[in-house]
Amino acid sequence: MHRSYQPLGPVTNRYLQQKWDQQNFGNHRQKVTSALPVVDTKGSKTPSHVQLKLKKLQLQDERLSVIDRDNRLLASRLASIVCSRGLVDHYNHQHVKSLNTERRRQETQLVARQNFDIYRRLSSRQSEYRRQVWLQDWERTNRLREDISRYPPLSRDKQRSQRKVKFAAMNRGQRESSISTDRDH
Repeated sequence: MHRSYQPLGPVTNRYLQQKWDQQNFGNHRQKVTSALPVVDTKGSKTPSHVQLKLKKLQLQDERLSVIDRDNRLLASRLASIVCSRGLVDHYNHQHVKSLNTERRRQETQLVARQNFDIYRRLSSRQSEYRRQVWLQDWERTNRLREDISRYPPLSRDKQRSQRKVKFAAMNRGQRESSISTDRDH
């Protein structure tokens, strides 16, 4: 056994070195198993007022008392419904009256009167747009465009290609076609 042992450093006797190394290893293992922690990792003791949480218990008791009161009210209402003949009491005997009803009514009348005055002024006013002036301006623009164009308008209309475009009709699935020119696209 000592012949197969290979020590880490040069020794004169392998057998003794093996024995000493095993003894040192045994001492080391014994110290490791009996070692105590040096750092205190237990933590501090939690105070009793933090563990007990009296406020949380108080809030929970209050919540349970509210639930218990609501349950008793509901049970009494159900009992009264069971004891009654099925008639429903749906009458509201309270008439809510606002303190500023009259002022709001006056403001509404004032706004209505102002709106009517604005409507009367708008309807009595003549339009500032003149259709005849627009048409004359359009004709003058067309004449100017024809004067400065390179080709006369008749040949230009012949050059335009006409295509048929189909649109889906809304009623009965009919299809209508319309003619559109290249300028439309």
